[in-house]
Amino acid sequence: MISLKPMKNAISLLMLGFALVSCARVGSPVGGTKDSLAPKLVKSNIDTTRINVPTDLKQLRLYFDEYITLKEVHKNLIISPPIKYKKIIPASLGNKFILIEWDETLQPNTTYNFNFGNSIADLNEGNVLPYFNFVFSTGSELDDTYISGTVKSGYTFPKEKNDAKKNFIIGLYKASDSVDYTKKPYYITKADEDGYFELSHLAKGKYRIIAFDDTDQNSIFTAGKDEVFFKTEDLDLRENISNMQIRTLPSKKPLKFSEYKEVAGGFLFKFEGQPESISLTSETELLKEYKSVHKKFSDSAMLWFDDKQLNLPETNINIGLKIKYQADTLKGSASPYYKASVKTEFGLSNNTGASLPPTGKFYIDANRPITELNTEKWILKQDSINTQPFTAKIVENHPHKIEISSNFISGKKYELNIPKESVSTYYLKLPKTYQFNFEIDKPENYGSLEMRLKTKPDAPFWMQLLNEQDEVKYTQFTEAGTIKFNVLKPDKYYVRILVDNNRNGIWDEADFKNQTPAEEVFIYDKMIEIRPLWENIEDQWSIK
Repeated sequence: MISLKPMKNAISLLMLGFALVSCARVGSPVGGTKDSLAPKLVKSNIDTTRINVPTDLKQLRLYFDEYITLKEVHKNLIISPPIKYKKIIPASLGNKFILIEWDETLQPNTTYNFNFGNSIADLNEGNVLPYFNFVFSTGSELDDTYISGTVKSGYTFPKEKNDAKKNFIIGLYKASDSVDYTKKPYYITKADEDGYFELSHLAKGKYRIIAFDDTDQNSIFTAGKDEVFFKTEDLDLRENISNMQIRTLPSKKPLKFSEYKEVAGGFLFKFEGQPESISLTSETELLKEYKSVHKKFSDSAMLWFDDKQLNLPETNINIGLKIKYQADTLKGSASPYYKASVKTEFGLSNNTGASLPPTGKFYIDANRPITELNTEKWILKQDSINTQPFTAKIVENHPHKIEISSNFISGKKYELNIPKESVSTYYLKLPKTYQFNFEIDKPENYGSLEMRLKTKPDAPFWMQLLNEQDEVKYTQFTEAGTIKFNVLKPDKYYVRILVDNNRNGIWDEADFKNQTPAEEVFIYDKMIEIRPLWENIEDQWSIK
């Protein structure tokens, strides 16, 4: 048997013959001993029964026992089903009533819920009337079905600071083959600071449920910007639903062209979304030789060419270039200016630092994609004296990075010399000699972590270690049940698994347009502290 509304909000009937209001979580008011009580509703312009309200009603008036003000009402007030109001009082000044006016005709046989959240407070002391709702119906009865539960981000560790910044919206659209997701949901509510939500006074029927972090605060989901939860199947609402657990995940941006800009040696084309392939083609004969480069699922592509073939003066000039692009099925063209004065030398850098962890590898970054290495004349010295053997390669799937492997010894200093013209990019060779100096740190300054999964995902996955700022610091792509991170900087980390369910080599975000949910995400339920010389073993994680 279904119990009567085991909800966070207690429904209270006010005196003076007006059974008007449902208020959530009515507890002891906060404040001093003087005037610590929240405002009270005393009457309204709606009949005491709150039913059979005329559809031509154009305003709502709510009267209180003291002067009140509305705090950020445009952010807090949610009306279900949506009504676009044109006027609301009070604004900044206090008043003893709330007036909301609109132009549209109300729907027949419909229950309306005006949810003010925590926006109503008395003028003098600021005592808040918490979770205030006002409900009425244009039909013969008030709908009383509800959904309650909690919503959290499923992409980051559940820290208080994370979800406190969220503005979670939970809504229901009427189920149909042509749901218009560009409009506000038919029923809508906000989660509180704990992630708790209630969708109340619902009519029984079939709906599509959605929850999202409303970053624009317009109660409409924005793909690529808002984390989202949705179900592809209809929700058949026949009875109350309690304790629904919702976890939102990042959403995919719709594919569109963003911008292009000139860089030294070519043009950079930027897109929104994650195109599987991008091709750039010159439609003029000015570029007789060029190279279009795009990393699969990247949001950018480069057109590289030898600017010497253009034989231009060093002035900004429109030379009549026309570049055609195709990103998946998206097609278009651009006519960029080429500024011959833009000069950025092809170069290398060490972004790791002078002290390297004892992993046996040293990485060099390039400001252009590397096409070829000629290491014959490269020299690696230990303590500036002894020459040491090594191998060098372009990192797979990272053409801007070189990996140097050798039998590096802890505590020793190293010097790597790279002669000019020994590294090649498109149409250029390294213009000067580089020397990199670094030292290998001691193993005792690092810890390790071994994750032994009791159960693991059914597909390959990325195991990530993130710090308390939600920055990914270490990653392994694997199918193994035991994953070890051997050289970790001392810090606090949490562990996240992103599953490559479709085995396409990337973690796919929620594609709301095509109603494709995000791939699986799992987060270990505790932070792990890595200490120097400590070996952490975690063996209690069961996936699913």
